Amino acid sequence: MDIFEEKFSELQADMISICLEYVDNRADKVYVYASCEGDMISSSFYYLINNIYVECHKVNSALEEREEKYDVSSERMFQVLQILNEDIEEIEILCKDHKKEMPTEMKLIYDVGSGNFKAEYSYELIHTNEDIKTADDFADEWFEQIKNNSL
Repeated sequence: MDIFEEKFSELQADMISICLEYVDNRADKVYVYASCEGDMISSSFYYLINNIYVECHKVNSALEEREEKYDVSSERMFQVLQILNEDIEEIEILCKDHKKEMPTEMKLIYDVGSGNFKAEYSYELIHTNEDIKTADDFADEWFEQIKNNSL
C-alpha cells in the first residue's frame, strides 16, 4: 500500500471511529455520507442498531428498554460532524498533494460485527448541478435506500 492509500484509509477509518464513539461502540453498522464539491463540504452519519435503521439524532429510539441511552446532545453531534468535515478536508488536501482526483461523494459502510468495510466513491458533480437538492438531501436519499435495501 502506498502512502496515499494508507493515509486515505486512515482518514476513512477515523470517520468510522468517531461515529462509533458517538454511540459508545454500540451499533451493528455505521453509515457515513461525505460530500465535497467546490468549496462545499458536508457529511451525515447513520446507524443500524438492534435491526433498526436510525439517523444520528434518533439513535436512542433503537435501544431496548434496559439499554443505556446515548448522549445525543446537539453539541456532541456537531462535534462528530466537525471531525467528519475535517477528515474530508484532509482527504481533499491529500488528493491534491498526490495529484489524485477527489471524490465528490463517499458512502462508507462499516459492519461492526464482521469488521467489513465498504466504500463507494463518485467523482461526478452531484449537488452542484442540482437547483433544489442540497448535499443533505442526497445523504437522506442514500439513507432511505439503505433502509429499503438493507445494505
